[in-house]
Amino acid sequence: MASRYVTLFDILGFKVRLNLSWIFLVVLATWSLARWYFPEYYLGLSDSAYWWMGAVATMGLLGSLVFHEFAHSLVARHYGLPISTITLLVFGGVAQMEKEPPSPRAEFLMALAGPISSFTLGAAFYLAFEVGYQIQLSLPILGVLGCLAFGNSLLGGFNLIPAFPLDGGRALRAGLWQWTKDFRRATRWASMAGSILGFILMLSGVAQAFTGNFIVGVWWFIVGLFLRGAAKASYYQVVARTMLGSEPIQRFMTPNPASVSPDLSVDKLVEEHFYRSLHTMYPVVDDSRLVGCISSKQISGIPRDQWNQLFVRDVALPCSKDNTVDIETGALAALAIMNRTGNSQLIVIDGDRLAGIVTLKDLLKLLALKLDLEGVA
Repeated sequence: MASRYVTLFDILGFKVRLNLSWIFLVVLATWSLARWYFPEYYLGLSDSAYWWMGAVATMGLLGSLVFHEFAHSLVARHYGLPISTITLLVFGGVAQMEKEPPSPRAEFLMALAGPISSFTLGAAFYLAFEVGYQIQLSLPILGVLGCLAFGNSLLGGFNLIPAFPLDGGRALRAGLWQWTKDFRRATRWASMAGSILGFILMLSGVAQAFTGNFIVGVWWFIVGLFLRGAAKASYYQVVARTMLGSEPIQRFMTPNPASVSPDLSVDKLVEEHFYRSLHTMYPVVDDSRLVGCISSKQISGIPRDQWNQLFVRDVALPCSKDNTVDIETGALAALAIMNRTGNSQLIVIDGDRLAGIVTLKDLLKLLALKLDLEGVA
């Protein structure tokens, strides 16, 4: 999971990371601005000017999106919702919360914070554009400022559409939640609105492409596809949190798992454990005390001719909050750790003793079974 993301920076206690799908988006956005938007509205410039304008504006829009998500995160932090990571996806971003908002009011204010921040940033760029025009800044600079003003206004306006998981959809969910007193039902209805809007945008994109507006059509289709998928994923995430929230980790962990000694050589670890069991991770136990863990991924980074020279203790990772979880921890908290760290397996501990291993596959199996027996309505 972690390989799909690149961490950009840490600021104010938030880690900002980028989904690798953004490589595609940056290329498409730069190309769209350089070959269509800027030549349409700012005539007479060279091709190289249009390309650097497109690149700078794309980076500015990326920064604007981070600013938008920061606004959500700061309001969430005010209401006691722990957010440590902001992830930028193909279209939009997400401030990853480990639990749901405590009340409809908190949800509503968190939702509005994003569009307000975008409108504020858009107004600031428009003011900069006007001042730049008066002092006769160069046309390329004015073009970038105007693009950022328009882009932020568009981001704020689009997010006000009442379709989950857009900010307007979250505001709609807050209202439905206040009315029905049922958070899951409110999420289901708001997500249906998001799924329908996504489908409409995809159809509109296809229609635009066939009528000659190819670039506009591609963008509408991408946005619709993202929105439709995000609406469904967001609803099932709420279902997962609801169903797993009260489940203790020991209920579905693998108890008394196989472990290895820190004195075992790496070549014997591979031959006698990894190749025989096909497990990808082992706890490291010294005199009945858990001291760390070792995975096949770690071994893959060691040259083959060094396997007989190294021991497990030389390469094992020490126990930490990223690879272990206490036996009293709930399943939802374990899932949050997996999502944050990218680890698909966690060692379950009881004090300093090994109690078991839990995997993402175990959690998903339990969730699938509960969905099958209890439904998702």
